[in-house]
Amino acid sequence: MTGCGTRLPDSAFIGRPTPGGGTGPGPGSGGNPASDTGVTATEIRIGIVTSLTSPVGSEVFSGPRYGAQAFFQALNDRGGLHGRTVRLVACDDGGSGIGNQDCVHRLIDQERVFAFVSGSVLDYAGAPYVSGQGVPDVGGQPIGTAYDRWPHLYGIYGSSAPRDGHAVGWNGTLYQTTEVFRYFKERLGAGSAAVVAYNQADSARYAARLKAGLEAEGYRVLVQTVDFALPNFQAVAAAVRADGSQLLFDAMDTRGNAALCRALDEAGAQVSAKVTNVQNWSQTVGTDYQASSVCRNALWATASSLNYEDVTYPAVREFRTAMARYQPDREPLLSAWELEGWAGAQWLADAMDPCGPELTRACVERFMNRTEPYDAHGLILPAAFVPQPPPTGLTRACLNAARWEDAAESGRGGWVTQVASMTTTCFDVPQLPYRP
Repeated sequence: MTGCGTRLPDSAFIGRPTPGGGTGPGPGSGGNPASDTGVTATEIRIGIVTSLTSPVGSEVFSGPRYGAQAFFQALNDRGGLHGRTVRLVACDDGGSGIGNQDCVHRLIDQERVFAFVSGSVLDYAGAPYVSGQGVPDVGGQPIGTAYDRWPHLYGIYGSSAPRDGHAVGWNGTLYQTTEVFRYFKERLGAGSAAVVAYNQADSARYAARLKAGLEAEGYRVLVQTVDFALPNFQAVAAAVRADGSQLLFDAMDTRGNAALCRALDEAGAQVSAKVTNVQNWSQTVGTDYQASSVCRNALWATASSLNYEDVTYPAVREFRTAMARYQPDREPLLSAWELEGWAGAQWLADAMDPCGPELTRACVERFMNRTEPYDAHGLILPAAFVPQPPPTGLTRACLNAARWEDAAESGRGGWVTQVASMTTTCFDVPQLPYRP
């Protein structure tokens, strides 16, 4: 989502941490002890919770799990971490708060996992227990507010909030930045936008944030609301066409977006960019939007991570090679979230690596809480977890952007990167407060 997490320019990144994947015990060690919960002489147990069978579909939240699995399979094939194999223990919470609590308790109390990694859940109801047990949770997707509230939880985009467990953000307030809207204003010369949302509380709240961000950047904004059960996208398409909106943002799922695109094409309503977020940046666009070729080729996505298709970057090539080897069935389903799941696993591995044979949770958290931002070997924008006072004034915020093109990938269709570098595509933008 726009404004999630800490986004720092490349100049803020100091040094590059040692990659995970060291083999053999450290110099002068006497071998690997059973140094902490979930750690034996030969194995590290890591938990991952995913809303795999959630009511919104099996593909919506599953991506990070597959990316993390591929990372640790590749790591183990290289000898593991200081002679230890990483065993990933997965749990599907079904997309419910009760299911999430069940998963968390099973993994902590029964499986005795050392840490969590790359979680992607609809309702992180188990977060207070994870935090209370002092279990590091690294690289999770901040779908809710847990990663901006609880200590020991480290979302994939970082956080500068206090995270003391008492309130979300700064006394219940979070801040969004407007670099996405600034980018399209400068790149496409856009000055008007439509925002489409369901008549559902979470969707409406996110739409209000989109509207506030757009207006802060000087856009004229048209807001359209549709019924969640019986959405009238034809009426929305007619309104967008009559308004002449140049951009289209939404607070809907893939199903709603595909239906909206079809209605836009049928009504002859064209926009310069149909902008979606990292969650919908996936290879399934070709089939999801099969009935709307014009709108499909106007799809843009923005993120704080590299394009999973851009193999000009060595770190992306490594990810794609591992996915092809260990998760070959995912090739037509690849997504930005799979790459971010891999990045979360890389982050945890890099946090464990300096601990050597004496691996402990405290050692991992020292790495996670250090002042130097981390970029997962260039896969994500540099992020950190250093508490700061409530934001004021302007901040430097960066982004990556890609556009779907049917002609890409030798006519198979794919996402084409639209920025020279995500670490230099940066803007000085306001920080807008909101109550989640």
